[in-house]
Amino acid sequence: MTDNMTDIPKSHPRYLSLKMRESLVKGVEDGITSMAGLIAHGRGEMFDYLIGEETISTAERAEKKAVEEIIEAKNPVISVNGNVAALVPKEIVELGKTLDTKLEVNLFHRIPERVSKIKGALENNGAEEVFGLEPEEKIPGLDHKRALCSHEGIYTSDVVLVPLEDGDRAEALKKMGKKVITIDLNPLSRTSRVADITIVDNIVRAVPNMMEFEPLYDDFDNDENLKKTLLFMSERLKNLSEEI
Repeated sequence: MTDNMTDIPKSHPRYLSLKMRESLVKGVEDGITSMAGLIAHGRGEMFDYLIGEETISTAERAEKKAVEEIIEAKNPVISVNGNVAALVPKEIVELGKTLDTKLEVNLFHRIPERVSKIKGALENNGAEEVFGLEPEEKIPGLDHKRALCSHEGIYTSDVVLVPLEDGDRAEALKKMGKKVITIDLNPLSRTSRVADITIVDNIVRAVPNMMEFEPLYDDFDNDENLKKTLLFMSERLKNLSEEI
């Protein structure tokens, strides 16, 4: 955390939001997060406002279903980018251990130094093995560096958790026959629409939730869950407008 956080009292109404922003700024300073990641976070934060900055029932249901799918997978993998490493490095490592998944670094703005720093950040938080430093495979249909992946990790995975993801890679992973789970605050994004399970929640809440929740052994329709999420947002906006 940068020194700026020491000037913000925990009683500040935007303390948690400001804490996340400072974590990302520090991630940029440390060479973990890209500048583009700051823009992506700001876009997601807007949608977090729309759900009241809390885990709503549709997100909770998706998180429980995600736990089920990961537990039952043969080779589950969690994909880690710069924002994930900056916001929840300890928690994502703990989730990997709790659900017995592999961790793999995957970046759009990929340079070896940045991959190495993210790998180091995960290892500093207890990760025993991190894939993606020297990828041997390419995801078919992608022309950018997010196509690069590890054979033991994402390439041969059957279930992959892709938090804060690019839509084109999510779609490419689906075409490979993988089950895709995403954490995305924007229910309208291409990633949200393509994924098998979309968790519309802030990653700082979703990851700890998944370590605590029991699996959801029940039918799950991602499109229906997204519709309910949008209806929740719409109704909340209507109620807020009436209060003005």
